[in-house]
Amino acid sequence: MRVIAGSARRIPLKTLEGMDTRPTQDRIKETLFNMLQYDLADCMFLDLFAGSGGIGIEALSRGARLAVFVEQNARAVEVIRENLKAVNLEDRALVMHCDALSALQRLEGQYRFDYIFMDPPYRQQLEEQMLAYLTHSSLIDKQSTMIIEAALDTTFSYLEPMGYVMEKNKEYKTNWHVFVYRGE
Repeated sequence: MRVIAGSARRIPLKTLEGMDTRPTQDRIKETLFNMLQYDLADCMFLDLFAGSGGIGIEALSRGARLAVFVEQNARAVEVIRENLKAVNLEDRALVMHCDALSALQRLEGQYRFDYIFMDPPYRQQLEEQMLAYLTHSSLIDKQSTMIIEAALDTTFSYLEPMGYVMEKNKEYKTNWHVFVYRGE
């Protein structure tokens, strides 16, 4: 795994060995960031279920003002810190070692994010729990975009009743990215 573009372009990133995390493949990461590239400059980026931090680091490399990394696996947190040091972007990052819901509660009132990327363990409805919390949160507004990486068989039928709109999605072989914003 490596940084695709920006100030840290081509720098390799460490990943956690084993099956505890699923690093987003470089080609999928490149497709995702090609979709976001014009809106990243000076943005606030939240990487929930951050794993090795590859997504948030890519956002920082491409000009995000700040990225917050949330991960509850202690070894993965160490890898995120090592990767941030390797790309020299620690000064624009906050790493939180806790579960995602606790992080959202602790961040409340301190930040407003332009992008929230979440790649939770598949088929556990964690993305639904995060979106339920964010429904009335000050962490997002109508311009914020939530990007969820999920298994292809994940259904998002709960979005509209929660007040969210699926803006677009991109399917891959085994998973997809769903782009969501808070509706009127």
